[in-house]
Amino acid sequence: MELNLNGKSVQLDADPNMPLLWALRDGLNMTGTKFGCGIAACGACTVHIDGQAVRSCVTPLSAVTGKKIQTIEALGTTDQPHAVQLAWIAEQVPQCGYCQSGMLMAAAALLAKNPKPTDADIDEAMTNICRCGTYQRVRKAIHRAAGPVVSAQIAMTEGAVA
Repeated sequence: MELNLNGKSVQLDADPNMPLLWALRDGLNMTGTKFGCGIAACGACTVHIDGQAVRSCVTPLSAVTGKKIQTIEALGTTDQPHAVQLAWIAEQVPQCGYCQSGMLMAAAALLAKNPKPTDADIDEAMTNICRCGTYQRVRKAIHRAAGPVVSAQIAMTEGAVA
């Protein structure tokens, strides 16, 4: 099976019914995506499929063939972190950190779709569970990240127009 993972084509010999989470973790050694509940309730396994936040623990490989899969490993780089990664650090969001890769992926997808979310927008989109209860810091971090995301979108639009 061929997958488009983090901008690269990768081959994986796996059952098409295997959940994407296990293909990522066990088959491709992409361990940033976490197992939490296995029933799409907690969000620790959130990845992007064609830019949408998706719970990988219940998504079969057959559903992602031909689609772009992005994991936390490709959200940003050491030299150029994503705005949500910088905001997470600035707002000291993580405590134990286990849910954070899923939270970051959900937040990045939210900001890509809605670059200036309200508190209500954030509450609706961020359904990930954090046992440490960092929800208020998550909301603050998303608002903080919204500034750079909006600025980058304006720059891209102006560059396309110029």
